[in-house]
Amino acid sequence: MVDAWMEVEAHHMEPALWPIIRHSIIGQYVGRDRDHQAVIDENLDRLRKVLPAYEARLSVCKYLAGDVISAADLCHFGFMRYFMATEYAGLVHAYPHVKAWWDALLARPSVQKVMAGMPPDFGYASGNIP
Repeated sequence: MVDAWMEVEAHHMEPALWPIIRHSIIGQYVGRDRDHQAVIDENLDRLRKVLPAYEARLSVCKYLAGDVISAADLCHFGFMRYFMATEYAGLVHAYPHVKAWWDALLARPSVQKVMAGMPPDFGYASGNIP
């Protein structure tokens, strides 16, 4: 199950989230006008197609690979962290089991420590980028 959900993340979730993050957050800091709403909308549609699979899985277990956290859950954190900082985060809230899973991840002290080093603006606003 761990491998299966890591594959779902790599082939379905990440490819949908990255363009949304890139155009919603990063673009403004690298001098791009926000003129890619069509790209964002297309990828929100892709996300709407994959989230029901997550909702179904998370309705029968707390985490993706079962009732204990695993690499399957943690590999989702990076892109989900930034997606949840966009104005489109409400899409996840529409899926109660997905939202509960995300909240459970955020409640973990180790995740909070990692998140502290991941500013929602990627460090662009503060100039803390390499």
